[in-house]
Amino acid sequence: MHKIAVAGTGYVGLVAGVCFAEMGHQVTCVDIDQSKVELMKSGISPIYEANLQDLMVKNYQEGRLDYTTDYQSAYKDAEAIFIGVGTPEQPDGSANLSYIATVARQIAESVEKDCLVVVKSTVPVGTNDKVEQFIQDFLVNNVRVEVASNPEFLAQGSAVHDTLYAERIIIGTESKWAEKLLQDIYKPFNLPVVSVNRRSAEMIKYASNDFLALKISYMNDIANLCELVGADIQDVAKGMSFDERIGSKFLNAGIGFGGSCFPKDTKALDYLAKQNGYELKTVQATIDVNKAQKTMLYKKASRRLITFNGLKVAVLGLTFKPGTDDLREAASLENVPLLLEQGADIYAFDPVGADNFAKVHPEGQHGKGRITYVSNIEEALREANVCFIFTEWGEVKQLTPIMYKELMRTPLVYDGRNIYSVAEMEQAQVEYHSIGRKAVERQNMKESNGHELQSTRF
Repeated sequence: MHKIAVAGTGYVGLVAGVCFAEMGHQVTCVDIDQSKVELMKSGISPIYEANLQDLMVKNYQEGRLDYTTDYQSAYKDAEAIFIGVGTPEQPDGSANLSYIATVARQIAESVEKDCLVVVKSTVPVGTNDKVEQFIQDFLVNNVRVEVASNPEFLAQGSAVHDTLYAERIIIGTESKWAEKLLQDIYKPFNLPVVSVNRRSAEMIKYASNDFLALKISYMNDIANLCELVGADIQDVAKGMSFDERIGSKFLNAGIGFGGSCFPKDTKALDYLAKQNGYELKTVQATIDVNKAQKTMLYKKASRRLITFNGLKVAVLGLTFKPGTDDLREAASLENVPLLLEQGADIYAFDPVGADNFAKVHPEGQHGKGRITYVSNIEEALREANVCFIFTEWGEVKQLTPIMYKELMRTPLVYDGRNIYSVAEMEQAQVEYHSIGRKAVERQNMKESNGHELQSTRF
């Protein structure tokens, strides 16, 4: 068992701290927000994440996990201090390292015994060298402090599982002492450990995330071409998936990627390359495709409709993916303002993300448009003129095609996650537009008696 402190209680820090405690280590999580600390001590997780709250309660009650704002007491005798604070994107695409710098100085002024500082936050290559020098510059006591890189590879919505059952642990160190300590800390996890130097570990994180982002943008690009040439992207993806060199993951076309990692990390690596006089053309293309993809459905609907003014618009899903309340870089943040500007009367449903979205777009009037948050899908769809699906929540996937026909004034659906079968939507007499598949044009469909369907009503 090792005594560990964790700086930051967001997705990275809190999940890491809880999982270290679950593996038997003595863990103290540090945050500057006293109210957040009290909330966590009461057993309530500040983030929506599967299984996290149960493990928080269990390990707190069993005495392996604690929370505090007193960083000095947490850091002074810790064997390892993990940094999991945010590195938000700056306007030029670079990473904001101010939070890491603050924690580094606090550590330097607090540690009273030899310790290893482990940066889990995603940082540009070479940052950990600077963090180590920064700590040395402000170090108060004559103790040994080294810095290691230990990037995380968790996905929001499955972060606990991804940590406890990771495919691999990446550690980047510059000494045998640091390497052995990290190996010992991760030994209870019984997972493969890849040990490299610090800069390689930093690059592994960016290279991995950006490769997955590139894969998504590539499939979205192919999907857009599929629509033009009459191919079906889901059939294409299925055929590709059998090739073990390609694999089956991250082949789903849609309205682009969001979240806290891929958008930020692609821009950060692109910025790093340019700072070093190199152009990462593949990464730049990934960024460009994703930016255009997010409003693809809105553009399709705008070509189909004269105006959104005065129309009831159902929006199903606000978060960037299911299983989280995180809105960062979500497609809804791009599309909802466009709809409001056009005078849409939006009825939005999301099982966990509505409160966060309301902080950005409060319920009520917004210029010519209006937004109302509803607690069930049926209320959003009832008498709606058009529906946009931005997040593939289970509640949305359970909705049958016929319900769109029965509930909506005009069964006109724009699905950004390719949830439904084109044939089933056609059979239910729903005009269905998705990504990379042939659209079902309602006005061209025939009823079983051979007569054309009634024209669209508004």
